[in-house]
Amino acid sequence: MSERVHFPSSTGPSLAGLIDVPQGEVRGWGVFAHGFTLGKDCAAANRICKQLAAEGVGMLRFDNLGLGDSEGDWGDGSFSHKVADTVQAVQFMNDSGREIRLLVGHSFGGAAAIAAAHNCPTVAAVASVGAPYDPAHVERNYDALVQRIESEGEAPFLIGGKALTLKRDFIEDVRAADLRERIRTLRRALLVMHSPTDNTVGIANASDIFQTARHPRSFVALEGADHLLTGKNQAARAARIISAWSDPYL
Repeated sequence: MSERVHFPSSTGPSLAGLIDVPQGEVRGWGVFAHGFTLGKDCAAANRICKQLAAEGVGMLRFDNLGLGDSEGDWGDGSFSHKVADTVQAVQFMNDSGREIRLLVGHSFGGAAAIAAAHNCPTVAAVASVGAPYDPAHVERNYDALVQRIESEGEAPFLIGGKALTLKRDFIEDVRAADLRERIRTLRRALLVMHSPTDNTVGIANASDIFQTARHPRSFVALEGADHLLTGKNQAARAARIISAWSDPYL
């Protein structure tokens, strides 16, 4: 079962979401933050949320500004906007009577989930999957454009068949993001999941996140998985681990 919803972003445009609703007993509710430019329907978001719902954890996944079915211009967003919109998603669910206890974030969304948790009092647990320790790690996706963006203010950015506009504000914002302090002061249970063979965001990022975090903290190696969790059962396995780990916090 899934429920299509819309809620306002932190800057006004409407964001489109999909709630994967458990068919049986509901153990709890969570929000999923997708990776850089990926959207709510990417393999990782879709498969993780559906598997969690099958295990009784209802999940809201949503398209960030200007992606998928959401309104607005992706170029007007930033890491700070992604964090703020994750908080908006949690508030939307809380207001609907489905209290959010769990945040799950993949890749860039993992960093956003950790940062957003600080402004979500109901959240008791955060799970990151393939997350970077430094959000500015995402610059590797557009390093050839940086000089042009710095001089001209923006540049067209083509990724996954999508034509987006990357602006100077995004670059400056993500460079200023300090996840280290957010991790150190998280004061929530943290599960760090990462593949040792992740060629997009290296395993060293997981080590840095884990070592910076305070207890309760856990680490699970997603042996054999790629960064996007596209292999058979990779995302479902990650979800099953998240389901078992998060049980005391739901």
